[in-house]
Amino acid sequence: MIMANQDWLPPLRAVNATGVILHTALGRAVLPPRAMQRIREELAGYSLVQVDLTTGKRAKRDGRIEQLLQRLTGAEAATVVNNNAAATVVVLNSVAAGKEVIVSRGQLVEIGGSFRLPDVMAAAGVKLVEVGTTNATHLHDYERAITANTAAVLRVHPSNYKVRGCVAEVPLAPLVQLGHAHGLVVIDDVGAGPLIDFSRFGFQREPTLPESVRTGADLITSSADKLIGGSQGGIILGRAALVQAVRKNPLVRIVRPGKLTLAALEATLSLFVDEATALREVPTLRLLCRPLAELDAQAREIAARVTACLPDVRAAVVDGCSQMGSGSLPTQDLPTRLVTISAPRMSADLVARRLRQLTPPIFVRVHQGQVMLDPRTLLEGEVALVADSLITTLSPETRG
Repeated sequence: MIMANQDWLPPLRAVNATGVILHTALGRAVLPPRAMQRIREELAGYSLVQVDLTTGKRAKRDGRIEQLLQRLTGAEAATVVNNNAAATVVVLNSVAAGKEVIVSRGQLVEIGGSFRLPDVMAAAGVKLVEVGTTNATHLHDYERAITANTAAVLRVHPSNYKVRGCVAEVPLAPLVQLGHAHGLVVIDDVGAGPLIDFSRFGFQREPTLPESVRTGADLITSSADKLIGGSQGGIILGRAALVQAVRKNPLVRIVRPGKLTLAALEATLSLFVDEATALREVPTLRLLCRPLAELDAQAREIAARVTACLPDVRAAVVDGCSQMGSGSLPTQDLPTRLVTISAPRMSADLVARRLRQLTPPIFVRVHQGQVMLDPRTLLEGEVALVADSLITTLSPETRG
């Protein structure tokens, strides 16, 4: 029986006070307002998803996104699927089905909860050839592994972990030279896939999509919803003939994105045409670059409002770290200011649970018996909401 009243459905909107910008459990990237506006304005009725206005016939459904990616990266061609794991599978299957693909052992990553690259490659129908060791792989390791059955060399950027100490890996440029000398396709999985260089903001250098194109990788894959900050998707860039081969693969229809994803991604990518606009309007980038003074002011506002109403509650502002999350910028913590909360007769776990049960639910950290809130991931208007919610949750009437 279908219930007429749907109040029993939990809300989808949540408040993220954890400081993890790309929080997988909370939907990862917050979509730019312009993307939401595009969805409201253009998808309320019928839309030009897959039609050519001149001929009136069917056209590429990702044609507009391809034009944007060509402009932003310099790639000959581009297409998009529903996530980067799908992009990896269809690329490998399109150019190397039944053949060998060489990968460094140190790049056999696990994606998400249990999706591992060897399993992904097996699903793509290619034979994995591991070279090197966990911490060191050299160019001669790749060269010695090439056989008559080798179709491609795959480089995977380990965007969700770092290996430190005695480490050696082969940069993309020598791999491209080696691969092309032997007639192999060179595939570069850039992972989080930034369009801009974040090292200018004090982060360690991460490979960008334009750099991979300029270096000469034949096919490039990345996520669309991590360091690009768009809707969930998998971007595929590269040589026109190879991208066309990918498009013709029957698997692409299985993993193609719908019109909501396409509209949101197109709107997000259009912001990168002017980099200053992207830094200002893409929430992922804006949250990443928030100044410490702004975070300190918001943390102090929350703490002051709580202690003014509840003198027996301890609310302090301390130094801390935010994280990018979702396998992006690993080990690169972002300095922040945290609000720590301790209330009489209420455990930190109980406070956190009650905050999650509000509408909208508020998610916080619990560490060493304290509730911690990070204002970095609070959006406009949420500072006051969080403060009021804390006051309600910690009031004497609600304490056990």
